[in-house]
Amino acid sequence: MRKVLQLQTTEQLKTLSDPRRLAILRLLMAAPSTLTRLARATGQSPAWIRHHLLALERVGLVELDEIRTTKKVTEKFYRSVSAAILIQEIILPRSRKPAVIFSGSHDLCLETAAEALSKRLELISLTVGSLNGLVNLRQEICQVCGAHLLDENGEYNLGYVRRIFPDRAMELFTLAYRTQGLMFLRGNLRRPTNISDLAKTRMRFINRNPGSATRIWLDTELSKKKIEPKNIPGYERSVTTHSEAAAWVRSGKADVALGLQAAAHMHGLDFIPLFEERFDLILPRDQERILLPLLEHLQTKEFRQAAEKLSGYTTQHSGEQIQI
Repeated sequence: MRKVLQLQTTEQLKTLSDPRRLAILRLLMAAPSTLTRLARATGQSPAWIRHHLLALERVGLVELDEIRTTKKVTEKFYRSVSAAILIQEIILPRSRKPAVIFSGSHDLCLETAAEALSKRLELISLTVGSLNGLVNLRQEICQVCGAHLLDENGEYNLGYVRRIFPDRAMELFTLAYRTQGLMFLRGNLRRPTNISDLAKTRMRFINRNPGSATRIWLDTELSKKKIEPKNIPGYERSVTTHSEAAAWVRSGKADVALGLQAAAHMHGLDFIPLFEERFDLILPRDQERILLPLLEHLQTKEFRQAAEKLSGYTTQHSGEQIQI
């Protein structure tokens, strides 16, 4: 079975940004070839092919496969070093303050912290949900992840971190405890009170994206109550943040959503609390130094006051490290 190559350098990305070189590489992924054959396939001259082939060879994407001699003719066959290419590279801004990519679950309190720290640290968000955020952290697409994944033992995040990072030194810090529940327009006569009402009232629902801890919690509850997702109108529609979910309800595109009390409050929605959860920041130990401004900020009076203004946050344990 042939392998996929994950690009590792900016030079490789730069080389492949030229569509002519990408076209040559794709031909060589299919089968080894010579300059003459590549020239015929692309309608270009062998000299033109040689120029771009050497560029691909310099960055380690193409290599000499074999040299064949037939009678008095010697041909060099080149091949791609892999059967496919995975392009995955973080390009960060260049400035005096460090830039860090956060991935995982959306959180309003973290947004206020990022704003407060903007002169010291640039926190850039890649919101994909808790589980996908941990996958991104594992693949080094980000430096810190935010998660609120509840496992079968009633513990937040620890089991997931142990399973996904068995070979890496990791750290967990509590951002805050926060309240989630059902949010809907004020004055809605079909006022939901629990998860079962999502199917009973036939209200139009807007879901969170697969991989988000909110979606995982909902699916677990539906399974416990033996409620078929297909019986919830709008279950298949999803957004990636609590703010987007609240905005859908506020605009009338949906009647109800599951999300943060803070998001409901910000959008002027009614709210029925269902559960409180712990939201943690998860990072490799070798990233602690660059993230120190954020970790220290979690223990300040400024952070606690800003979080409590949002509604639905408890900051008593904010900044505490959790032993793995």
